[in-house]
Amino acid sequence: MTSLAGKHILLGISGGIAAYKCAELTRRLSERGAEVRVVMTTAAKEFITPLTMQAVSGHPVADSLLDPAAEASMGHIELAKWADIVLLAPATADLIARIAAGMGNDLLSTLVLATDSPIAVSPAMNQQMYMNQATQENIATLKRRGLHIWGPAAGQQACGDVGMGRMLEPMDLVHLCERFFQADLHEQKPLEGTSLLITAGPTREAIDPVRYISNHSSGKMGFSIAEAAAQLGAKVTLVSGPVSLATPENVERINVESAEQMHSAVMKHAPSHAIFIACAAVADFKPNQISEQKLKKTADEDGMTIQMIKNPDIVASVAAMTEQRPFTIGFAAETQEVEKYARDKLERKNLDMICANDVSVQGQGFNSDNNALHLYWKNGDKALPLAAKSELGKAIMLEVVARLETIRCAN
Repeated sequence: MTSLAGKHILLGISGGIAAYKCAELTRRLSERGAEVRVVMTTAAKEFITPLTMQAVSGHPVADSLLDPAAEASMGHIELAKWADIVLLAPATADLIARIAAGMGNDLLSTLVLATDSPIAVSPAMNQQMYMNQATQENIATLKRRGLHIWGPAAGQQACGDVGMGRMLEPMDLVHLCERFFQADLHEQKPLEGTSLLITAGPTREAIDPVRYISNHSSGKMGFSIAEAAAQLGAKVTLVSGPVSLATPENVERINVESAEQMHSAVMKHAPSHAIFIACAAVADFKPNQISEQKLKKTADEDGMTIQMIKNPDIVASVAAMTEQRPFTIGFAAETQEVEKYARDKLERKNLDMICANDVSVQGQGFNSDNNALHLYWKNGDKALPLAAKSELGKAIMLEVVARLETIRCAN
């Protein structure tokens, strides 16, 4: 495997229990052809030894800003220039705070200041520390500055707590590094001349003139995919439910409210597009009758019964087209047995690909800036670990490019 051949990855390890994962991370990166050099903070050496990291990386570990031998040739500046990407993993709350403040009080923080290479941050800390307002503000600051935030994941923590704050697993970080360098495809614009139609956001199903049934979809995932597709050169049409998001650059937007309106817009435009992505959270049912006047409650009524009927199935309608059918991708938001239900939907609705996610996991999915997805197609699958939705949008579109190329070659 040489997916990272020739890439220079500077791994910065700070003092968290997740540091023990860095030996495996370094080995896996090296297997794929990357050259990895390691910088450790003083606290990091309490969790994993420099000797271990030297053995797996094949290079001496840098750990001191005041090392006379290294600094005789301005070693920290050379490392900062050498890196194609700086990966901070684990990035503790302390390291994140120091970087956000622009401090350079040790070798690792100084390297961050001195490099003009991209920086990826993989947070790792107790769930309460992660949710602390100061930490969240520091992470938001790093995002605004253009740093990539990879993770964290949710789950059991070393302290016994359960929640957001676990560092992503080594292979998750490897895949994110691979996708980061694949992003060079953006310069090649592999979707130049290809048209893409995508739905995003929720739908609203009216009960009366002032009430409606809807869901928690923010539209962020669909808008991120639309933006990534446009960056890859596609001509993008975005059919959006009611959301308060800015239209991505070079994207044509069609606003709708109800599932019927979205269905109508999609069926009108689908024949003229090569790819269709059904990312919207469309209401499965709608009220059988919409009251022309606001429904009033009365003193002798303790409840309300609303008869619901099915809405049209948008993605199934597109997948069933017999002429000018686009490559059709669906989404499955599940709370249990994700693969089982996703593959069932893939086959039942005759889709080319489905993007599944577990919306029961805290910190991802609806109304979150982060998400984790698992892509499935007839004879394969690929996991996309937790990342910002903007990162996932790029990853999804690069996988679509790969699938279309595979199909083209097979034919």
